[in-house]
Amino acid sequence: MIRSANPLAQEPRYELIARVLRENIAAGILPEGFVLLEGPIATVMQTSRVPVQAALRQLLEERLISRFDGRGYLVGRVTAGTVPIRRDIRELDLLIPPMVDDALQTRGTWRHVYDEVEEEVASCQIFGEFRIVETELAEHLGVSRTVVRDVLARLQERGLIRKSAASHWIAGPLTARTVSDKFELRGIVEPAALRLAAPHIRYAEVEDLLERIETDPAITPQEMADALMEHCIAQAPNTALVEMIRSNRLLLSAVDRALIRLGLPPDEDTIEQYQTLLDLISRHPIDSACEYLRDHLSITARRYLARMKIVAVIPEAGAFAPYLSPQ
Repeated sequence: MIRSANPLAQEPRYELIARVLRENIAAGILPEGFVLLEGPIATVMQTSRVPVQAALRQLLEERLISRFDGRGYLVGRVTAGTVPIRRDIRELDLLIPPMVDDALQTRGTWRHVYDEVEEEVASCQIFGEFRIVETELAEHLGVSRTVVRDVLARLQERGLIRKSAASHWIAGPLTARTVSDKFELRGIVEPAALRLAAPHIRYAEVEDLLERIETDPAITPQEMADALMEHCIAQAPNTALVEMIRSNRLLLSAVDRALIRLGLPPDEDTIEQYQTLLDLISRHPIDSACEYLRDHLSITARRYLARMKIVAVIPEAGAFAPYLSPQ
């Protein structure tokens, strides 16, 4: 596949979107209190909502935007006197550097569509087994079959899909055995990675996370899991181990997001567990933190399986992407 001469064309789409939003916040084009919504941003960037969601999570981590008692995010910090500015972002003359704009519009690389497909493929698996139809996927994304094959190869590499005996691409089903196996692996490798990461963790960032738990009542368990991964576990110098952990968490994280979209509430009890774990890490008794992480994952596995049983009685949502064919 021919690579674009634009070096930004190889960057993940969410990073490009985060870059644009970050620069417009710094320039004051997106003023303090402006309400950021996924849909309008996706329209401006000519992309799906999945990379926009990831970009907003990144800006939230950087504390450039905040959650508030309403839909979307607010630019800046929320105070008692903050008045949300509700305008259509499409009416603003956003600064989008030409190279970033070119990279956002480039459709010739699998990286620009991968996040969207990964989310849809992972989410459908709680409802059973699905076949991925290549021609319909290419039409759905507006890309070539070559790009589609690159996407599918990456999904297979990360263990999210497989080839059937008839050479069809198959996703799912997600079974209790699969979930148990993935959590069992997490209980082995994540504490090991945390122990390796200990000398490399930036402990000031851990303190910031603890402060955020205290001050942000809207923080979600998934955000805490992502923060623990990025600020602590991913600091392990063994890159192969970190990549294994990321791949193993992919399906579980995507399915958890799907469960919430179906109306199941987040598992709020885990927030307190994350707070205890981060407190142990910040105090540097790494052996205690590793043991606590192992116990936390064991408890989370049981709760995860209980949530899946609830889904078993929910009729299929019927909103699967058109390239996913139930088997």
